[in-house]
Amino acid sequence: MERVSVVCLAESLGLLDKPRNKRKYWVHPYNKERASSNRFRSFFEEVRKHEDKFFSYYRMSVKSFDELLEIVRPQITKMDTCWRNPLTPEERLSITRRYLATGSTYASLQLEYLVGKTTISKVVAETCQVTWDCLHCTEMPEPTVQQWIEIADNFYRKTNFPNCAGAVDGKHIRCIKPCRSGSKYFNYKKYFSVVLMAVADADLRFVAIDVGAYGQEGDSTVFRDTVLGKKLFSGTLNLPPPKCLPNTYFKPQPFVMVGDEAFRLQTNLLRPYPQRNLDARKRVFNYVAAEDTWNAHSGCSLINGVFCTPQYCCILTILTK
Repeated sequence: MERVSVVCLAESLGLLDKPRNKRKYWVHPYNKERASSNRFRSFFEEVRKHEDKFFSYYRMSVKSFDELLEIVRPQITKMDTCWRNPLTPEERLSITRRYLATGSTYASLQLEYLVGKTTISKVVAETCQVTWDCLHCTEMPEPTVQQWIEIADNFYRKTNFPNCAGAVDGKHIRCIKPCRSGSKYFNYKKYFSVVLMAVADADLRFVAIDVGAYGQEGDSTVFRDTVLGKKLFSGTLNLPPPKCLPNTYFKPQPFVMVGDEAFRLQTNLLRPYPQRNLDARKRVFNYVAAEDTWNAHSGCSLINGVFCTPQYCCILTILTK
């Protein structure tokens, strides 16, 4: 029994892992051509002349790329040293965008940009963090009371559902099983994943997101443990005060979010009626509620479709932690 305990302890500490190979080069001979060949600069200046090719490569227009570059440039610009020249801000943002847009491996990006795999991994993580630090206050701030009201009004105009402050849904993003994670990431669909939980408005725009929950957890549990979910269930979220429904003048109703059958019914969170023994009134409610939750589901599917690989969750996981 003691031997088993010793083996388990050694495994948990990583002592039984295969030893890492010693580094052969400070800079690989293949990568030394980066400074002399000027390959990236030539490619970057040429692809900018063709808007369609630029968008296909970076999944971003030239104008948007330049705006983002100017915002993050001060934080990703590195100091020149006597050892070697650092990567330029254009190269750092280009590597990150290429990784997120296509899901290319570090090995393929190494051959494309003549940069080491370890350097690429650090560049991606750092640039993602800087992007969030620079943009989250302006691009995804916490909604004010007036913004919640505008979201609800837009839902009512498009879906005829009053007092709806958002549609919530989760999406399983397929991933490779992390080391020593057991079955935490193994979901009911029989593959490994992380959960993207999002609240969307009527225009498919995300109001709040949370990424990185274990795939084995249900949507209701994931949402309950998010910052937004905790505020919603505790009554501390700055939702507008209860409001009378259209064409009524009594019994003000609270503003709510709408989810599917996977969520628990709460004061500020509605879900459809069970599918058995539905009368006409309940069928209408389920139809309208399903139309609302389609917004959140479609928004998550757009991320999973447009960015097509789990690598995009790299930035989202950093953003929400």
